[in-house]
Amino acid sequence: MKELNLGHSDFKDIIQNNNYFVDKTLLIEEVLKAQKAVLLFPRPRRFGKTLNLSMLRYFFDKNEPENKILFKDLKIWQTGEDIKQHCCKYPVIYLTFKDTKAEIWQDCYELITSEIVDLYSHHDYLLEGNILKNHERLKFNKILNEKASKTEFERSIKQLCKYLKRYYNEKVVILIDEYDAPIQAGYKKFYDKVVPFMRNLLSGAFKDNSNLYKGIITGILRVSRESIFSGLNNISVYSILDNKFSDKFGFTEEEVKQIIIDFKVDTKYSQIKKWYNGYKFGETSNIYNPWSILNYVVEPNAGFKTFWTYTSSNELIKEQIKKKNAAGIRAEMLKLISGEAIKKDLEENFVFPNLSTDTDLLWTLFTYSGYLTVRKKTLRKEYELAIPNYEIKTVFQDTILEWLKIDVKLQKSLLQNTTNYLITNNITKFEKGFREIISNTFSYYDTAKNHEYIYHSYILGLLAIIGDDYIIKSNGESGDGRYDIMLIPRGHAPLQHGVVIEIKQIEKQKETEDDKKLRKRINAKIDDALSQIDRNEYYTELIANKIKPENIIKLAIVFVGKKPYINKLPE
Repeated sequence: MKELNLGHSDFKDIIQNNNYFVDKTLLIEEVLKAQKAVLLFPRPRRFGKTLNLSMLRYFFDKNEPENKILFKDLKIWQTGEDIKQHCCKYPVIYLTFKDTKAEIWQDCYELITSEIVDLYSHHDYLLEGNILKNHERLKFNKILNEKASKTEFERSIKQLCKYLKRYYNEKVVILIDEYDAPIQAGYKKFYDKVVPFMRNLLSGAFKDNSNLYKGIITGILRVSRESIFSGLNNISVYSILDNKFSDKFGFTEEEVKQIIIDFKVDTKYSQIKKWYNGYKFGETSNIYNPWSILNYVVEPNAGFKTFWTYTSSNELIKEQIKKKNAAGIRAEMLKLISGEAIKKDLEENFVFPNLSTDTDLLWTLFTYSGYLTVRKKTLRKEYELAIPNYEIKTVFQDTILEWLKIDVKLQKSLLQNTTNYLITNNITKFEKGFREIISNTFSYYDTAKNHEYIYHSYILGLLAIIGDDYIIKSNGESGDGRYDIMLIPRGHAPLQHGVVIEIKQIEKQKETEDDKKLRKRINAKIDDALSQIDRNEYYTELIANKIKPENIIKLAIVFVGKKPYINKLPE
């Protein structure tokens, strides 16, 4: 059995060491057949971008003709001569910016230019002979000695491309990995410095470059054309929303099933699917997170873990949850945790500074980064989004719980005890605990503008803590209408309760209204909600799931401002 080389993304080492390799070499054929010269592939982190770029590097690189043997037993070698003739034919420029993240611009700049210095060092054979003119030799050495100006570094890829074309008499392939890493690192700190530099560097390399054969760029986001790829009309972008190349990053279901067989994993496939499946790229469904799958099959007896999330701090989610007046965002996140989908516009061109003023951009960032996935397209720019799998659900759950514990000072035990009171039909204690939860969470920065949707989403998410034992559904059809929230036990033990919840909202107490009249209004609305449950037989779905009528809990929750009422009040 071949061994995995986890965390290593050098294609040549993997093939030469006879390590396990999921064959994605037909990506090469698609790249060669693409109409545009420059291709941009935005994909989430750890979805095989670096390995694919490494594979392209060894396939194209004229400087290492012996690399042809690496591909002899792979799918690309089963294609026609029109494809294979491109192997080891072109000089290659390969740059990665994945490690160019820093807190200040000067450090970031030094990391970027250090990568360019290493690139020039790799091609320092150009200094031999008479390939370079005297002034070109001087500029080349200035870069090697780290004494080049900012402008000279910005023009460095285009200049090197010209030198390589002259040396080999063949057009050049330029490969850029994680182009947006320094931009993401600097979007709050030095965006106005990093963007002009990267724009000049990349546009110089790809715009009107007669020495270029193909350019392939990877990253997480499609940073707006105006920001980076200004005036570049020879680029095609193939994002997670596009059909072309949709199966070339991440593992398909067929590939995962083969991995499970090859590594003799005896875990039920449905469990593996629940944890790591769920992405949809273009029209290709059931895309798996490669990093998580490979980590799991190496040591399946250690159980399921959040492998992918260990590679990131998830600061993005934490930051958004803690924002002032972020009730809507928190409510949407809680709804997602409960298994619901949300409809949002996705912006293909991402402008980082707009994130602070346009909250809808957050969902684009979540989706392109891999925290959410597309279920389907609903309008021109609108998509139905959901959490892809259980691994990512735990990220949202843990982040919400951390926010509740640290910022709201709400203990997890209160959530657990309160939900337990609900499913054991101890409604008096449930009301007390639920009121405390809502009071604390709604008082955290949120305004008085909360409406029924916010309440609905908060309840969904807070109940999601018991989501492993209960199926939590929202706005589903049952009987003659749509219930607000339903809890269906996953098991069928006789003492388990099913729950159907109807949420209502009434105006706060008016200045002219005494307490007795307010209580009367609250009680009337509770009666109205319970009557609606019975009248429309919202509990039909619970009965269909073999829940006995005596084990069905019918619950009305009436909000007066931020305060919920469940039990009727003495009038």
